[in-house]
Amino acid sequence: MSIHLRKEIERLKKQILLMGAEVEEAVRKSVDALVSRDFKSAQEVIDHDEELDHLEVEIEEECLKILALHQPVAIDLRYVIAVLKMNNDLERIGDLAVDIAERAAYLATHPPLDVPLDLRTMADMTQTMLRKALDSLVNSDSALARQVRASDDEVDALNREMFIIIQDYIRANPERVAEAIHLLSASRHLERIADQATNIAEDVIYMVEGEIVRHQPEVYTDFDRTQDSRLPS
Repeated sequence: MSIHLRKEIERLKKQILLMGAEVEEAVRKSVDALVSRDFKSAQEVIDHDEELDHLEVEIEEECLKILALHQPVAIDLRYVIAVLKMNNDLERIGDLAVDIAERAAYLATHPPLDVPLDLRTMADMTQTMLRKALDSLVNSDSALARQVRASDDEVDALNREMFIIIQDYIRANPERVAEAIHLLSASRHLERIADQATNIAEDVIYMVEGEIVRHQPEVYTDFDRTQDSRLPS
């Protein structure tokens, strides 16, 4: 790798890590706003979205510049391609955080719903998946990325439970249908953030191992997890 290419890739790494940190904070803040009915925090997430959009464009332009000027090969090429895809996934997560914040802002201005939803558990699982996906990127850790893939089904199952609970609530309380739909949408947005975190994890696997695992089922046993825990950091 040439000195110039190394510098460009290091700069790209800093940019994508900054994007990841900003997006992770947006998700955390939007979820807190939803759970605590905090209109102000929700509005802050909405107002911050434009900065994330600008950062996404900067990273995309940097990736294209590296591809055009340096024509990287092997793992360097895989890294740039993976970052290009992750960048899009992170921007989408930022948009979903805004969607959750908009639902939070609406719900904060209406009486609370008496619905037995465990949104915090679902949100914690989703945020953990995102954090692990970003950590796997930082450390080029494909084993950790595979753990993220294995967690996605759990979030999907929670979202299905949420749907059934809210469906029953709407039948019993038709006058609160608008608020209930906003709550259901927030659950769906969390599930989609988990999907995007899975996409990032799959891109890390491609970057590290050169294997395209997208659309392949993840078989992850307790033995695999034990073996992963023994891998050197």
